[in-house]
Amino acid sequence: MSTRVVVGLSGGVDSAVAAYLLKQQGYDVLGVFMKNWDDDDNTGQCTARQDFLDVLAVADVLGIEVEAVNFAAEYKERVFSYFLAEYQAGRTPNPDVLCNAEIKFKAFLDDAVARGAAHIATGHYVGKGHDTFGQATLTKARDANKDQSYFLYRLNQAQLRPALFPLALLPKPEVREIARKIGLPNAAKKDSTGICFIGERNFREFLERYLPRDPGDMKTPEGRVVGRHQGLMYYTLGQRQGLGIGGRKGGSEAPWFVADKDMATNTLIVVQGHEHPLLKRSTLAAGQLNWISGVAPDPARPCTAKIRYRQTDAPCRITRLEADTLELAFEQPQWAVTPGQSVVLYDSEVCLGGGIIT
Repeated sequence: MSTRVVVGLSGGVDSAVAAYLLKQQGYDVLGVFMKNWDDDDNTGQCTARQDFLDVLAVADVLGIEVEAVNFAAEYKERVFSYFLAEYQAGRTPNPDVLCNAEIKFKAFLDDAVARGAAHIATGHYVGKGHDTFGQATLTKARDANKDQSYFLYRLNQAQLRPALFPLALLPKPEVREIARKIGLPNAAKKDSTGICFIGERNFREFLERYLPRDPGDMKTPEGRVVGRHQGLMYYTLGQRQGLGIGGRKGGSEAPWFVADKDMATNTLIVVQGHEHPLLKRSTLAAGQLNWISGVAPDPARPCTAKIRYRQTDAPCRITRLEADTLELAFEQPQWAVTPGQSVVLYDSEVCLGGGIIT
């Protein structure tokens, strides 16, 4: 009997091609569509229904079975409640990071094991290897522009070992070409860019459904009021768009950026100019650490880090490392280091893990 692998099919081209490649390799492929958001509205922005129809069409072309599972309760408990709490505290969380660790590689993995699967697979652009101690390693994808290791740094050995990543060595254009050649109906489907499982919505309107507005002043670091904000939760450090304050009369025409949030006074601190000193930091601290190997890296070894997706790896060194506290110093100042976001560490192509910026 061939080895069973359960593939998470999202309706997109990446997971569809991943399923095709695994079937070509001789696996017994079962497709599973995860529905993790039940609060659909009538705005047309949540595409779960259409995504499931796309999954059924893909399964028909590939000749595989597909089932739908509902992890909405798990998503709200493990991901969405944290998402809201972080925004309410003035931080900017990354729901995709937690969604991968808690849903795609936990709830989904548990469901796949219950179905008798030896492996799970996704359409993520990452690779997997092994170190000299036999531990599974998470590596960058060959397509550097699509590499998604940043979003998977919270995986542990139990989650990574059974995972397969068929797209590790493929550039995105080749994935679309494979889809076109085999007649997949979603070969040209646009990539999703919305909140994990919730879809592409007006973010401010969506957040307003769960957290009340709390307007306040926008001030310069010197205390001069230059505008009003609609609620600190709607803004993130480094944000330029949507501030509603242009160049001031008699002053500089340089654009304004969010530099800080004063939660105690409900004040948004804004500065002018992309290169303003308050937008740059040479150090950061992080908590909620996770190391993929299960062992923290040697602070003496050089490493690089990303503080946001698709950022160029920045050389740095670990200046303090405890059980759940990390401090980093960068060779060059980093722009808009944002509490709530993730800092992810690398040793060349290997993703070591990381934590939440505090």
